[in-house]
Amino acid sequence: MSQPYRPDPDAAAHHLLRVLDATAVWRQLPALAEHADPDLVRQVLREAATFVHEVVAPLNRVGDEVGARWHDGAVTMPPGFREAYQAFWHGGWPALSAPTALGGQGLPVALAFVLYEWLSAANHAWTMAPGLLHGAVECLRHHASDELQARYLPPLVSGEWLATMALTEPQAGSDLGLLRTRATPCADGSYRIEGTKIFISGGEHDLTDNIVHLVLARLPDAPAGAKGLTLLLAPKWLPDGQRNAIACERVEDKMGLHGSPTCVLRFDGATGWLVGQPHQGLAAMFVMMNAARLHVALQGIGLLDAAWQKAHAYALERRQMRAPQRRDPTQPADPIIEHPAVQRLLDTQRAWIDTGRVLAYHTALQLDVAHHHPNADVRRAAHTWCALATPVLKAAWTEQAFLGASDCLQVFGGHGYVREWGIEQIVRDVRVTMIYEGTNEIQAHDLLLRKTLPDRGAALRATLEGLRDDPGAPATPTWHAGVQRMLALLDRLAAASDAQRQALHPVASDFLRAVAITLMGWARARLGATDATWDAGAGAAFDRWVWPRQGWHCGLVEQALAQA
Repeated sequence: MSQPYRPDPDAAAHHLLRVLDATAVWRQLPALAEHADPDLVRQVLREAATFVHEVVAPLNRVGDEVGARWHDGAVTMPPGFREAYQAFWHGGWPALSAPTALGGQGLPVALAFVLYEWLSAANHAWTMAPGLLHGAVECLRHHASDELQARYLPPLVSGEWLATMALTEPQAGSDLGLLRTRATPCADGSYRIEGTKIFISGGEHDLTDNIVHLVLARLPDAPAGAKGLTLLLAPKWLPDGQRNAIACERVEDKMGLHGSPTCVLRFDGATGWLVGQPHQGLAAMFVMMNAARLHVALQGIGLLDAAWQKAHAYALERRQMRAPQRRDPTQPADPIIEHPAVQRLLDTQRAWIDTGRVLAYHTALQLDVAHHHPNADVRRAAHTWCALATPVLKAAWTEQAFLGASDCLQVFGGHGYVREWGIEQIVRDVRVTMIYEGTNEIQAHDLLLRKTLPDRGAALRATLEGLRDDPGAPATPTWHAGVQRMLALLDRLAAASDAQRQALHPVASDFLRAVAITLMGWARARLGATDATWDAGAGAAFDRWVWPRQGWHCGLVEQALAQA
């Protein structure tokens, strides 16, 4: 039967300390050098794993079955959710990687990445609540006034209060330029916000005493389109103790994530305050959105691991038919894990999970480098990696999480389609990750049309060449041939005519997938160099079943160029 997700702190420590040599990176950063202690890393990971497994994971099923309940504008979370969140806050987990100057613990971002990956795997719906905290803190740190920071950053850093990202409206999904919510300035420097927002995760709940809404709206003199948007902060409870004029009209009845309230919020002259400059709201909000996209990538990796855990455990016990090579002739059938078709399904997901972890944790290391390294050129290179990796991780790993979770359900046969095993919940819960925080198609266009073509592929080329020459990724003919195929494609993109560039729009997702698999090739080389068992299992599956797709996706992009 279904068992709660169990994090593996030893595997996470292996990925950070051996595969990526994270302590060597942290020693170069004055702000983090004191944390470059392998024993500290292992201790934090062990404690995080215990909290996730014992407190959060057991609530996953009740969250799905009971769900978040709306009544007269109030939302009651599923049984146990509030108590688990209070333990999360009081345990200091939201502040894990926040700066010490803001009341955080100042630990490396990578540890927070591991924590949120595990939380998502254990209970995706519950984790939606604190998932936006980091982005909200970063947004206010960089754009809010000193007064707003003093009032709202401490409770957000600690997790005492939670935050939302109030963007979407009925007529404006990903096209934020169509937003209609209005904000009218008042004599006291505040604004009155009028409008309706939909699909607001955690827009109303009973987990915390206050909720801080970050809202995109238009001022009376705003120009049309995305350039006319302004960001405002509107709390559920005002500083004077009065309830703000923000009403939760309903909670959406969704395919999955039943334990996470996806709310319709009506702002009826709600009081808010400016964050950043007028008409510059989208730039301020992108700080939060980019953080959210990386968290969604971690959701994909974590949920794929949760699906794999269930399928792998089932395949070890379930006996059906005879495998090509019998292992136990005294039994009437063999465990299905001995069947090559099942091995392919499981080992392929393991390859995606582990290479995704290496790439995500490497991105976390680069985030710290971008903020703390004393050398400006090194900081710029780290920023480049993060800018390129964010859409790749978000799109490729959420897509694979859905496809791979479906493959893991397949391992169960008919048992996977019934609720008692828990695998069908993962398939339902993970599907939305391909949609929110910018659909995967938007991520693909971001990578190709905004981050590759404008500089004729220079940034991506430099990144790939650096991975190719990495001494920690053993040189193999296959790996180097794949990098060269991508570099040759970048040459063709750099020389593309206007007509050819227009022809690339339909294959942007193929370009992103090709880049993703190329980056996986580097991670696979790193993993194989440190773990012979992984190399023979998931590594071999990557070579046989994943890597050939790189050439296929490159071919589709090349074909689009040739036919334009």
